[in-house]
Amino acid sequence: MNKKLKIDFFHDVICGWCYVISPRLRQLAKELDLDVHHHAFALSASKSEMMNKFGGSMAQAKRIILGHWEQCALADDQNRVNVEGMRRQTFEYPTSMPGLLACKAAQKQGGPQEYWDYFDAVTHAHMSENRNIADLDVLAELAVEVGLDKQRFLQDYASPDRLQEVKRDRKLARKFDIQSTPSLVVNEQWVIPGALPLNELRKQLKKIQQTLN
Repeated sequence: MNKKLKIDFFHDVICGWCYVISPRLRQLAKELDLDVHHHAFALSASKSEMMNKFGGSMAQAKRIILGHWEQCALADDQNRVNVEGMRRQTFEYPTSMPGLLACKAAQKQGGPQEYWDYFDAVTHAHMSENRNIADLDVLAELAVEVGLDKQRFLQDYASPDRLQEVKRDRKLARKFDIQSTPSLVVNEQWVIPGALPLNELRKQLKKIQQTLN
């Protein structure tokens, strides 16, 4: 019997590669009986961070990020990434924190599985439906769509505890020297960065399992 692997999945709601890898990890979680834990990792926690990283303006940031989306679209197994749809949207490209805090609110109400379901819903709303995931009304609508109680979600979202939870995840990321998303930490020993293809990710995880048996 294979030893169960613990996977610490570091991700961001605005990360296209996280959107690409999440369904692959879901499939392998079932196949290999993985114990998956979810952690927020803000790539651009604020507008100033995003502008500093991508050329000094939110418009320039959007242009550069959508160039990354094009690569994600080529890699996605389900052809879900709608680059042109987001180009047509007039709202500023979202920063990380609203969606990450919302994921933590989902977890507070529904536990780890609800976190994953909500994370997938937010990233799908962002990258496929091109909704503004910096808008609390949108985040609350998504909570209802995945079966959460809206009022409790809003209360949990507003709690300062959510920000502390995100900060704790960032501290854990530093422990493993995580610098980017997605990153998978296996049994707190092996780090697998990036959105590996399904077969390659399966191969690496099985190899680690074999070393533990």
